[in-house]
Amino acid sequence: MTSIARTFAISLGIAATTIFLTMLGVFIWRYPTEEHEFRSCQVVAAILDRATVIEGQKLTVRPTPALEELKADSPNLWYVMSAGELLSEYGSEHRPALPFVFPYRGPVGSSVFSTLDQNSTFCLSAVQRGSLRLGMMVGEPQVRFGRIARTFLLRRVFSIMLVALAFAATVAVGSALAARFVSRSIERVARRALAIDPSAPQGLISLSEVPCELKPLVEALNRAFGEIDAYIRMQRRFLGNAAHQLRTPLTLLRAKIEDVPEPALRAELVRDVRRLTSLVSAMLDLARLQNHAVEKRPIDLAQITIEVLADFGPSALDAGIELALDQAEKGPVLVLGVDAAIRSALANLVGNALIHARGARRIVATLGPDGVSIDDDGAGLPDGAEHKLLEPFQTGNTAGDGAGLGLSIVREIMAAHNGELIISSAPGRGTTMSLRFPATVAPTGPAQLALQTS
Repeated sequence: MTSIARTFAISLGIAATTIFLTMLGVFIWRYPTEEHEFRSCQVVAAILDRATVIEGQKLTVRPTPALEELKADSPNLWYVMSAGELLSEYGSEHRPALPFVFPYRGPVGSSVFSTLDQNSTFCLSAVQRGSLRLGMMVGEPQVRFGRIARTFLLRRVFSIMLVALAFAATVAVGSALAARFVSRSIERVARRALAIDPSAPQGLISLSEVPCELKPLVEALNRAFGEIDAYIRMQRRFLGNAAHQLRTPLTLLRAKIEDVPEPALRAELVRDVRRLTSLVSAMLDLARLQNHAVEKRPIDLAQITIEVLADFGPSALDAGIELALDQAEKGPVLVLGVDAAIRSALANLVGNALIHARGARRIVATLGPDGVSIDDDGAGLPDGAEHKLLEPFQTGNTAGDGAGLGLSIVREIMAAHNGELIISSAPGRGTTMSLRFPATVAPTGPAQLALQTS
């Protein structure tokens, strides 16, 4: 795509050049018309001067192309050339009575005079040729416009160049300023567009801040942002309503599972319902976060981690996996967020490790000043599988256990908290899933706490 500023500058330059040449042509055409006789006199005098040769006592007017052209265009042309006592005359039959006698001995210069009968005019011109003065009297010349224009341009080439340079400089400065204005206006609109939150594009670009040429584009952008925002809000309402409606059936299902007589089947159903309930709760918390229905407050991530690990203690015991907490500094780890949403995200990571970490014997929750990491010593993930886990309906379990929505929701919860979910793994070395939050209040004091299940 061609640059708008460059296209504008080139177009303006072409238009300005066309205007300048047109104005120059009109000026040349109008200027000789107003003083046609005098300008014609200068042109004819120059033609005769170049054609005249003085050799000894002989004055000769050579038939130059310009002179022949003048004679062809002027059927009644006459002229008298004199240099001292030397004379040369052409078209004497057309020459009227003149108020001057030959040879002409007047001053150097050109002028137009009337004949004695006042019925016509003639040109009188004198130029200095060494020690001689060449006098010319010419009548009835018909000079072509092109020759008058050429003579005009040659006589004033320096002045025309100065005017052209001044005009070009004015156009260049004007185009540069205009291009800069256009570029700055587009940059201002682009900055306003980039400042709009993609997750909530309800902010509109004010039409009062953009030039009128960009208003159709800005109006189209505002309309598109409005439609996108309406669609996002509709999807979030649907997600929240669906999660809310699922809570009651899950509660009833949990109550009915207690009546299952077989202990192994009952335990498996309870585990599945617990995971589904956690997923639904995370969806509801995410919907509330994205709709800004819940205010974020400082919460203790260390306390949440301890409680989540305690909740998963029985499941870890059944699976023969050790749960541990490693905290480098004693005290609370404060983050700004929603307790239920962060609890759901952390529970999802721990539950995911218990279910999908094949061969894992130990899972450690490591608390740091900027978040918490869940590490397992299982088989790890294949190369490049970390990014796939963050997509909906993707799991790290080749057996197909799980819907694959948990980590995708965890990522959205962290994005709503201006944080991120980081997954790192290596085959045979286990997997680490970390929740990283923006810096808030740093905890103080060293400590290390281990929570084990055996």
